[in-house]
Amino acid sequence: MIAVIAKLPVKPEKKEKALETIQTLMRHVAEEEGTVSYTVNINDQDPDTLVFIEHYRDMEALTAHSESPHFKEFMKQSAEFAAARPEITVYNQVASI
Repeated sequence: MIAVIAKLPVKPEKKEKALETIQTLMRHVAEEEGTVSYTVNINDQDPDTLVFIEHYRDMEALTAHSESPHFKEFMKQSAEFAAARPEITVYNQVASI
């Protein structure tokens, strides 16, 4: 299993637009065959950074997600609300419950 943590800083005044765009993205992600889970989270200590926690069946599923038209469209639209480039870290999951 592949785990991804992606941190996306957003402009405070564009946060609602970001969340709306993410909802559209997530409707498509829910249909991806190899996506196991996909959540968007906010930490009260840093409310303008959206943290995506994602799990994929394998690297091929992650690649398919990254190359999908809906993800590419999301990245294009993120130029409007992103305060900086996302910080993305990919992990090989070794244990879970």
